[in-house]
Amino acid sequence: MQDLGNTRFFKVEVEPETGVKVVLSTVYEALTEKGYNPVNQIVGYIMSGDPTYITSHRNARSLIMKVERDELVEEMLRNYIKTNHFE
Repeated sequence: MQDLGNTRFFKVEVEPETGVKVVLSTVYEALTEKGYNPVNQIVGYIMSGDPTYITSHRNARSLIMKVERDELVEEMLRNYIKTNHFE
């Protein structure tokens, strides 16, 4: 019979978090490789939430779905502001 009076510890391996920049870069490259306009496709996904805007090539669809859409917008706006020296 198993002793249920003691606490047992176990380690669960978690997936490493993928940064939003890496996700956007990977998705952009995958869409470009498949001949899509990456800007139009990413905007379509952000506006609608429909993952079919993103190709499954290079696991891009799964990757982008791991990031909240507002995080994608924040990262793109942050980069735009930095690039255009608004800071």
